[in-house]
This record gives sequence, C-alpha cells and structure tokens, in this order.
Amino acid sequence: MNPFTFARAQDVQDAVRQGAAAGSRYLGGGTNLVDLMRETIERPAQLVDVSGLSQQIDERADGSLLVGAAVRNTALAEHRAVRTRFPLLARAIASGASGQIRNMATVAGNVLQRTRCTYFYDREGAHCNKRNPGEGCDALQGVHRMHAVLGASSACIATHPSDMCVALAALDAVVHLQGVGEARQVPFASFHLLPEDHPERETVLQPGELITAIEIPALAFGANSTYRKVRDRASYAFALVSVAAALEVQDGVVSDVRLALGGVAHKPWRAAMLEQMLRGQPADAVHFEAAARAEMADAKPLRDNAFKIPLAQRMMVAVLDRLATVHS
Repeated sequence: MNPFTFARAQDVQDAVRQGAAAGSRYLGGGTNLVDLMRETIERPAQLVDVSGLSQQIDERADGSLLVGAAVRNTALAEHRAVRTRFPLLARAIASGASGQIRNMATVAGNVLQRTRCTYFYDREGAHCNKRNPGEGCDALQGVHRMHAVLGASSACIATHPSDMCVALAALDAVVHLQGVGEARQVPFASFHLLPEDHPERETVLQPGELITAIEIPALAFGANSTYRKVRDRASYAFALVSVAAALEVQDGVVSDVRLALGGVAHKPWRAAMLEQMLRGQPADAVHFEAAARAEMADAKPLRDNAFKIPLAQRMMVAVLDRLATVHS
C-alpha cells in the first residue's frame, strides 16, 4: 500500500498552490487515476481534490462554449447546446466507457487519462517504456491488434483511449490552464504529444498546472456532424477506429470540413491532409475516397493491426457520405 495525503481545494489558486508540491496529483472523478493507484502504477504522495471546482458550462454570445474542467461527462453530453450545435461531441461521449463511469468522470479527467495498453498494466511481466522509461516495449512483438498505425515510434505504440477527445480535436477546442502565477491556453491539437522517444510524456502540462476549462469555439456547420466508433463489443470497449466529423456542403461542393480519428494513434488524430484535399472539391464518394487514402498514406501497420488502415478509410468515407447526404 502506498500512503498519501488528501486535500480538498477551496478554489483554483488553492489547488495550484497545493498541486505544485512534489508528488501531488489532481483528483477529479478518479475513474482513471484511482484505477492506476490500485495497480500501484501511480503512486502520488498527495491527492488534491478539484472535483468541486469549475462545474459550469457557459454559453457565450458568439456561439462558443466554455466547459468547466469538473463538468461530468454525462452532463456535457446531455447539455442542450452540445446536443444541438455539436452532436458529434454528445455522441462521442455517449460511446465511451459505461453510464456509471460517465456519471463520475470529469471533462479534464477524460482529457488527461493515460494513453495505455495491456502491457502498461502488466507491471510484473511486461516491459513498458511508458511505465518505466528505457525499459522497452513488449507490444511491438506481442499482441498489438489494438495498437497505433499513425504517429507511433519504436518506444510506444499505444493508442489514446478517449472518445470525447477525438470530437474535441475535430472541433478545434482550446485547453485553458492555470499554473503558479500564470494562465495560458493551448490548442487541443497541440495538447497531447506523440510518443517519439519519451512516451511517458503525454501532454504539454507543466508541473502543477491545472486544467480549468475546455473552450469549444463556435462552428457554423457544427450541427451537421456525427461520431462513429467501431469496437469489439457494443459497450465498455476502446475503439478499433473511430471518426468524428463535421461537414459543410454548398451547391454540391465541400466548403469546409473537420475530421479526427481515434484508435489509430497515441493522441487524437486530426485528419489535416483529408481536410485540405476536400475543401473546394465535389462532395462525392470519389473525392472522399481519395482524401481518405491520402490521410492514411503514412500509416505504418504491424503484424496484427494492418486492418485498421482500410477500416479507417471506409469509415471516413461512410461518415462523410452520410453527412453530405443529410446536408443536401
């Protein structure tokens, strides 16, 4: 058993002050952190409870939303503005975990959950660079059907597990952070890191920094959006591949598009190549297929996960085709 102290933050400044201490970790819903503590993978010296802070969802005049870090996943998915303006986000959240976990999990906690695989949990029998830097990655030659085909490295091939984060990546969300004496904002696409040689570094968070809110910018065509997830079972399973997309079509031509993939990389994967290729092109299957192939052109499959490449391509085309049909 690992002893630790527990403190409940009174406000953001109090949280940051306590969180700056060596060995401190912030506690929201605890659905990932407490699990890792039970496995003795995480061993914090102090837990700072921030679940009582930042629980509001503010609708701004420009159509954007400012979502407090401690908002529960269920509350965000059920919010009227999310369901009407950003249905891809509501559907992504509803696709994640179980109802009980969504009722407990916070928005910031979802964003900060560890990128992980079964080897990460096998503390006694497996080598894992994410758990012990420099130790090696047994997944490379082991069971890696669920693992990354984009942006991976020889140090780590785990995939980011969040559904919500895929939608936030597509929506150009912004992460609001508060450190000791300094606040900053980080574009969501830059917040999570690819593994390279240091898979233990998963985000750009500095020691003691606290997520205070997630900003979702207004998106004129956000209502024409969806989230689709392929997984091994109907619930409580990570994605093999998932797609979050929003599409705007005018006179049969793609005027704008947002798309991100889950289940394929160490972080939510924004499909920048696909978006660039589709803008200004006819909204049809031929162009959707060409853009999807280009997006996956740099994929590097392993022995058991090559199926993810054609699966991702087909899913992107199917989702875009559905959105184009609904829009017309």
